[in-house]
Amino acid sequence: MAKKDLTTDAAKDREKWLARFQVRLAMQPGVDRAVVLQAVKEVTAHCADTGEQPRAAFGDPDACAVQAAARLVPADRAARERRQGAAVDRLGSVLKKGREITGL
Repeated sequence: MAKKDLTTDAAKDREKWLARFQVRLAMQPGVDRAVVLQAVKEVTAHCADTGEQPRAAFGDPDACAVQAAARLVPADRAARERRQGAAVDRLGSVLKKGREITGL
């Protein structure tokens, strides 16, 4: 395999890792655009400084996203988001039951 192919494979792996990391991070309670941008900036800066690939430096993107959210999102904001999400889920459940009862 030529060196160019290895570089291309490494770049694709890096892009896949970053894409999954961003999606998983955005799904965490209390995470907004600023948090995602900050976390991605930290990852890319570390990789640029060390020459490591994100997977080698940080491991699984899903686990890394959870850790980044815990570190970057204030606990009270995350808790508030969880409560709001739970309320929306309960409302959705009630609406579903109502549709089942009325046959809509």
